[in-house]
Amino acid sequence: MTRPLLEVAGISKTFHSRLGEVEVLKDIDLHVDEGEFVSVIGPSGSGKSTLFSILAEQLGPSAGEIRFHGDRDRRAPFSAYMPQKDLLMPWLTVEDNAGLGLVLAGRKRSEARRRVGELLPTFRLEGRSKAYPFELSGGMRQRVALLRTVVQDRPLLLLDEPFGALDYLTRTELQFWLAELCVEEGLSVLLITHDVPEALFLSDRIYVLSNRPATVRMVLDQPAARPRTLEYFETDQFTHDERRLLAELTESGVRPATGSSAA
Repeated sequence: MTRPLLEVAGISKTFHSRLGEVEVLKDIDLHVDEGEFVSVIGPSGSGKSTLFSILAEQLGPSAGEIRFHGDRDRRAPFSAYMPQKDLLMPWLTVEDNAGLGLVLAGRKRSEARRRVGELLPTFRLEGRSKAYPFELSGGMRQRVALLRTVVQDRPLLLLDEPFGALDYLTRTELQFWLAELCVEEGLSVLLITHDVPEALFLSDRIYVLSNRPATVRMVLDQPAARPRTLEYFETDQFTHDERRLLAELTESGVRPATGSSAA
């Protein structure tokens, strides 16, 4: 039996402060198989960012274990992280912003530019290599940020609400584009989102977290093949699963996005 790319077993995290101990995560179990798209939904402040920091190996858990499999070189970081804001450097061009992670990891700038250049068409950025961030639309900036994440060629992508700040139409376009990209490139992704339709549209599996201390309240598998089309939102399966998630989130005190961002 093939082992998951990532296994999280009983992860807990407690912070110590002058006011006492704050338990943020409690006995979190989840896994991501190679080529899977997995989403995590939970209340604001429940510990999703803390979980991502642990998975990015920037923070250690208080208890539990994380097991990485299929890593070609464990001396290198296992995951690449994309935050909600694009964090592009205004003085760098598209090619140098996208290749920044490679340069910081010790690659030559010329090599980073070559690798980025190979992927520009895939990210719909052809002809934009010399452009600066102020010359790009919001959607283009997010594609540059995602390219910067993907080009590092790490086994797992951690996406923290990458489209949360975008307008409805741009967000919708990028959701469809990301759905196709992940299947075409065989990407393994763990996504944080507050948008229920987005999670359903993109994911193979969804984990619902409770309020702090966060536990896994529900795991919902999505059997529909990816990438999904607009017709997916008209299926009984989507309607049923959306209601299940909304009911679970409402019980745990979450105020989720209810309008379909990708419909």
